Amino acid sequence: MRQIEHSKLLAVLQCRRNGGQTLEVTVRKAKQFNVIEQVMSVCPDLHQHYVQVCQNLGQPENPFIAHVLQEADKNDEIIWTKGVTLKIAGNSNLVPVQRVTDDSLQVLVSVLRTAAFVTGLDLRYNVLTDAGAKTMATFLQENSSLRYLNLMFNNIGKSGAELIAKALHGNETLLHMRMTGNKIGEEGGMFFASMLQINSTLEKLDLGDCDIGVQCLIATASALNLNKSVKAINLNRPLLFSQEEETTVHLALMLKNNSSLVELHLCKHEMKNFGVERLCEALYENSTLRYLDLACNKITSDGVKFLGKLLKWNQTLQILDLNANRIEDDGAIYLSQALALYNRTLQVLSVVSNNISGKGLVALSDAMRTNTELSCIYIWGNKFDEATCRAFSELIQMGRLKLNCTDVEPYEVDGHIYLAELSHGLQKHYYWTPTYWVVTEKDANASLAIAAVSEYL
Repeated sequence: MRQIEHSKLLAVLQCRRNGGQTLEVTVRKAKQFNVIEQVMSVCPDLHQHYVQVCQNLGQPENPFIAHVLQEADKNDEIIWTKGVTLKIAGNSNLVPVQRVTDDSLQVLVSVLRTAAFVTGLDLRYNVLTDAGAKTMATFLQENSSLRYLNLMFNNIGKSGAELIAKALHGNETLLHMRMTGNKIGEEGGMFFASMLQINSTLEKLDLGDCDIGVQCLIATASALNLNKSVKAINLNRPLLFSQEEETTVHLALMLKNNSSLVELHLCKHEMKNFGVERLCEALYENSTLRYLDLACNKITSDGVKFLGKLLKWNQTLQILDLNANRIEDDGAIYLSQALALYNRTLQVLSVVSNNISGKGLVALSDAMRTNTELSCIYIWGNKFDEATCRAFSELIQMGRLKLNCTDVEPYEVDGHIYLAELSHGLQKHYYWTPTYWVVTEKDANASLAIAAVSEYL
């Protein structure tokens, strides 16, 4: 290996203190000077560092954390080119899991302070509390490499939410934050709404199943009127005690002004036809939203009439989720008419469990014959008759509808065609993602495969 200038070597050896983008530049320099082997030899070994920190702090080792760090140490090429996401999910079925506690998180964070190549941290389904949130908040204030943080379904409450949200005021690297399932409540959600007024880096925020309420939704909508960085937000299942749909009105007003949001989840908002009409009015003026999730609401065929009219004009929406509403045959026909004659942008439609019978389902299948852009459709949970089974069987046999783009598969018994359910859907891995392979298929999560908003989203 040829000699290089001392100053150049020193620049390379700063790897453990550099962030993601700087790290890539450093690696390119290292390759240029043929010293990548020297650089890797001086950067920390995650597992050995973890063992040492546990001894120094007098903390017992968490065998699952140790296993994940050992596996990460083996992926030298990934670490030095793309960075690595540590998947320490407490619901793993592959190896025995000792869930991460507040104390074990403190040890892990001490290790990661010198590991700039760790760009993602998945800590879902563990037992972290507000004390663990305090540790994570301090880490977020110091760290300059983390792009993805998943804390879904821990035991973080209002005070923990406050600490994390305030840490994000000054953080300039985190792109994707998942607080899903932590019962932070209305007050905790308000801290994240306030954070959105200050933070200009975060691109995706998930506050689904967090027990947020009316004031938090209104404050979040107000923040998104001005925020230019957030591209995807999940506000599923708030606790609402009003039938006035004022939150939907505020979200609709936000959509008129917002020019950056790509993905919006409003599942379980008790939304009725009035709310859908307000959203549709706003989307005539919006040219960026690609994924609209209205699943598990109270939308009927009258509400879908507004969506049908919108689809005749809208040239942006790619994914529409109407799962678990009650649009019935009339609603399905409104959609099919718009898709067959006008819209050539929508790629994915979910009408699962909408009390649709053969008339409406056949109309949707006919629309797919005309509309070649609509590639994924999910229909399970409706009323299948023989005409429906035959229509979708023909779509699949002729190759118009791929099996990985729908949730039904035809089979024949005694000369009659039936449809069996496939385990496919728009958000198949929203609550659970395999730790042993990367989810890329459209049937697994269409938001990632079709309307991904960035590398980490």
